[in-house]
Amino acid sequence: MMQRLKRSATAKRLAQTATTSFGRVTSGARMSPGFLVIGGQRCGTTSMYRTLSQHPAVLKAVLHKGVHYFDTSYGKGMGWYRSHFPLEATASRVERRTGTRPLTFESSPYYMFHPLAAERIDRDLPGVKVIVLLRDPVERAYSAHAHELARGFETEDFETALALEDERLAGEAERLAADPSYYSHSHQHHGYLQRGRYVEHLERLESVFGRDRMHVVDSHAFFTDPEPVHDAVLRFLGLPHTGYPVFERHNARPRSPMPDELRARLEEHFAPHDERLAAWLGHPVSWRAQGVPLA
Repeated sequence: MMQRLKRSATAKRLAQTATTSFGRVTSGARMSPGFLVIGGQRCGTTSMYRTLSQHPAVLKAVLHKGVHYFDTSYGKGMGWYRSHFPLEATASRVERRTGTRPLTFESSPYYMFHPLAAERIDRDLPGVKVIVLLRDPVERAYSAHAHELARGFETEDFETALALEDERLAGEAERLAADPSYYSHSHQHHGYLQRGRYVEHLERLESVFGRDRMHVVDSHAFFTDPEPVHDAVLRFLGLPHTGYPVFERHNARPRSPMPDELRARLEEHFAPHDERLAAWLGHPVSWRAQGVPLA
């Protein structure tokens, strides 16, 4: 059984390498993304990716959901990046069939947090639109920790990881901004609190893209009443409504309940950030609104 799994994994890697090599050769004949789902991490980006991929005029990245070019793979060049997207010939066939010029996209949640990603995106994909998903930052932090633990990128329990965060991330954003070749494991995988201070990231993104190229989705609304959220995303992207896709929730990990005392402490931590976020959005956030459960 183990040997079969190893052979399967090897075959998959070889197939991906061959596809990427072919994609590089044909990169000039490939589509560029019309929009990106850039975060936040553990806020429903996979579900949004799979929902939008069902639209007949949307073509997803060829190999996988997240290319991670503008954060951790920027040195590989635009030819490598373009190799991940469909051929223009495919887009032309889709346009003839649907009557709509198709869009292609990818979803890399680290783009929202990486200090250089937004400027790189704006420079290399001028006019591209970005979609941001937000959820209760307390739940996001807890979910992110379970995710990183399961992937082997975290070894500490949740409370210890929170206590270590400032030390782990101290100076890392500045190093990333100063040295484009620098990589920080902790910045990518251990930002449980910092990633949930959403308004700081949205203000930075707004300074690069402007509000008209940004669309913010409340994940609670997306999962509980997806139809109007879906409609708003299509309007933002300029895509026709062709009926509703199958709405599913992906990548939810089971985990034990968070202790009440810890939850209260984290809610207090995020309170001023959520207040600023509500002012930026122009309406209350769902996880602070009356009658909406936090968990």
